[in-house]
Amino acid sequence: MVRLGLIAVSVVLLLLALTWGFQRQLIYLPDTSAVTARAGVEDVVLEASDGVRLGAWLLPPRAPDRGVAVLVANGNGGNRAGRAPLAQALAAQGLTVLLFDYRGYGGNDGSPSEEGLARDVRAAQRYLGEYGVPPERTVYFGESLGAAVVTELASEIPPAGLVLRSPFVDLASVGREHYPFLPVRLLLRDEFPLAERLAGLKVPVAVVYGGSDSVVPPEQSRSVAEAAPVLKDVVEIPGADHNDTSLAHGPEVIAAVVRLVDRL
Repeated sequence: MVRLGLIAVSVVLLLLALTWGFQRQLIYLPDTSAVTARAGVEDVVLEASDGVRLGAWLLPPRAPDRGVAVLVANGNGGNRAGRAPLAQALAAQGLTVLLFDYRGYGGNDGSPSEEGLARDVRAAQRYLGEYGVPPERTVYFGESLGAAVVTELASEIPPAGLVLRSPFVDLASVGREHYPFLPVRLLLRDEFPLAERLAGLKVPVAVVYGGSDSVVPPEQSRSVAEAAPVLKDVVEIPGADHNDTSLAHGPEVIAAVVRLVDRL
């Protein structure tokens, strides 16, 4: 019995050690292939404060210019090419759009982490400022993990508004949904405390989520909306899962951004 107990303890400790060591491979799922240029898109290179260079695309407005930019922070998978339909739909509404890839994504050097993504999104915000769009004329759009990234940025550099698509309360809350047998909160290196940070912000917020999201439970996105001191819009897309087209760049998502911009 003692031997069996020791074996069981050893297996558990090994599992915890592996989870600790490889957790970022479970959190960040980059498409590391380089992204090729596209017609009508300006290739941009950003530089983070630690010297990491990041590929980005700038899309000018294709309708009468509203004088507002949208900074898009991606979720944890793929690269900026997968967000091109979102950017094109926003540009068609008269908005300047900046897409960028985090470190380790889209052919960029480096490895993603909470600290690294914070540096990366600041490089994107800084570029827009140099381009001539100040924070008070910029909307931060965050998709899933990117919602936590832009909320952290907003705590230091407040924007005109925040659009949070499929946001979670914090990373541990999502982790518990997918790994209920692990002490996720104790193991996590990257925390992304979205709702806690959002509670201290005084910027207009719109929350968009899918009613059948299997990655971020809808009740978590509703909890994020409840945490926003200046909530302007809540949009549930019935039946939409996390990566469905309707939630990625569907008309209800674009309309939520436009409504927030119209309030500026």
